[in-house]
Amino acid sequence: MRLSAEPAFVLHARPWRETSLLVEVLTALHGRIGLVARGVQGSKRHPLRAALQPLQYIRLDAVQQGELARLHTAEALDAAPRLSGDAMLAGFYVNELVLRLAPRNDPQPELFAAYADVREHLREGQGLAWALRRYERDLLDALGFGFSGDCDGDGAPIDPAARYWLDPEHGPRRVLSDRGHGERRNAATGRGLLALAADAAPEMEDLASLRLPLRGVLSHYLGARGLKSWELIGELQRMRPRDG
Repeated sequence: MRLSAEPAFVLHARPWRETSLLVEVLTALHGRIGLVARGVQGSKRHPLRAALQPLQYIRLDAVQQGELARLHTAEALDAAPRLSGDAMLAGFYVNELVLRLAPRNDPQPELFAAYADVREHLREGQGLAWALRRYERDLLDALGFGFSGDCDGDGAPIDPAARYWLDPEHGPRRVLSDRGHGERRNAATGRGLLALAADAAPEMEDLASLRLPLRGVLSHYLGARGLKSWELIGELQRMRPRDG
């Protein structure tokens, strides 16, 4: 299969042998693809190298040869976001989710659009939590793992005043008031779920309540091995000084 002038986002690149790179990209028409970029590493700076940075938007030509495609040419279509701090960690997380959950050579136009959207929010560096929750929602939807945010798993309307935990295979399940405080604390608010379904930024408390339930759903599909970005974020949080 030949890919000609294919728009793509670079997800990851790592050295291979002495002068080459193994590159993972998310393409517009063919989903996630693994590429071999030959001869781009070495003593002299190869012009292709700059276009193969994570988060870079490129246009590429390649030929599929078995599991991997051989990259012929690539050109940057814009300037990649220059990220630091929390936005840099978010970029790592966004890419890692695609690498772990999106199968190769499976067209994912909705995921491509969601990635383009979150990439621009990372560039702006504001509203990162909301941008990531929307991206998690859209990624799950694109991969066929999504759930309704305005009805629970039994079809009952979401109660804004209630809390829900997310069953990956059933959908939202209401947390009963007589259950433990910890279960309610780690559950999403009904207001948060309704806001997510309506694509309307929720209040801070409701937004914060979505993080752990969505992580639980993602963990179900990731399996026993979690994400390196989660480990890194946890380590940094432990290192940060606490007030008082």
